Amino acid sequence: MLFQGLATALITPFKKDKSVDFDAYARLLEYQIENGVNALLVLGTTGEPPTLSDAEKEEVIKFAVEKIGGRVPVLVGAGSNCTASMVEACRRGAKYGANALLVVTPYYNKCTQEGLIEHYRAACEASDLPVIAYNVPGRTGVNIKPETAARMAEKLPRLVGLKEACGNMAQILETARLIDGSNMTLYSGDDGLALPIFAAGGKGLISVASNPAPALTGELVRACLDGNFDRARALQFRLQPFFDALFCEVNPIPAKKACALMGICEDEVRLPLTRMSEGNAEKLAGIMRSLGLIA
Repeated sequence: MLFQGLATALITPFKKDKSVDFDAYARLLEYQIENGVNALLVLGTTGEPPTLSDAEKEEVIKFAVEKIGGRVPVLVGAGSNCTASMVEACRRGAKYGANALLVVTPYYNKCTQEGLIEHYRAACEASDLPVIAYNVPGRTGVNIKPETAARMAEKLPRLVGLKEACGNMAQILETARLIDGSNMTLYSGDDGLALPIFAAGGKGLISVASNPAPALTGELVRACLDGNFDRARALQFRLQPFFDALFCEVNPIPAKKACALMGICEDEVRLPLTRMSEGNAEKLAGIMRSLGLIA
C-alpha cells in the first residue's frame, strides 16, 4: 500500500502577477506536515496543472520534493488526454523525485474501456513508480467501470490504487467488491463521501478540504480507519457544510479563498478560473469561523 490515511491534493499558490508563489507553497507544505497528513499530491486537478507550463511543473515538483524531504510520500499528477504526453509527464515526475503518480482518465477525446486499460498500461510502463488511477467522470466524461477496475487490478500490478470521485456509491461499492483482495487500494477522491467509501473498504482520502483544514479532515480519516464510525459520522456531519462550500464554485477557487482567509496564500487563480464571488466567499468565511479555522 502506497499510503494509508489523508493525502492533500495541493493548491498551487500564485502571486498577484500570477506567477507561482514558492514562499506561500513552502508555508502550505509545512502546514500540511505539521498537521499530520500522510501524503501530498502535487499537480493534481486542485493544483491547476492545465494552466502551468512544463517548465513551471518541473519547478513545482522539484520544489515540493525538496521541501518535503521524504517526510511523507509525494504523489505527482501526470494526467493527459494524450497518452504520449501522459507518459512524458510520468517520466518527469519520476525524474524529479516523486514517490508515485496520479493519472486521471483521458478527457475530451475520451476513450473506450479497452482504451482505459491500455492508457494505464502505458502509465505503468513509463517508469518504475507506482500509479494511482483517478476516476472523475464529472470532469473527464469517462467512467472507469467496476469490471474495468477489476481487470486493471489483475493485469497491471504497478497500478496500486484507484482514486474514486464518480459520486455514485452503488458503483463504488461494486468496484470495492471486485477489487477486494487485490493489489489495488481504494481511495476516496471526494471529501463529502469519505465516510461511506471508508466503510466500503477505502484506505485513504485524497482531499481538497485538507488544504485549509488538515487537522479537522485528518480527525475524520483517523476515526474511519479506527473503525469508530459513530465518531466518524459526527465529524462528517460537522464538516459537510464546509465540504459543500468548497465546491460551491469550481475547485480550487473556494479552496484558495479559504487558504487566503487563513493567511497562507493569495486567492489568485489563472484563467479560465476566476476569484470566488463575494456572496459565496462570505458564506465560506462564516462556516470557517464556526469550525474555528479563522477568527
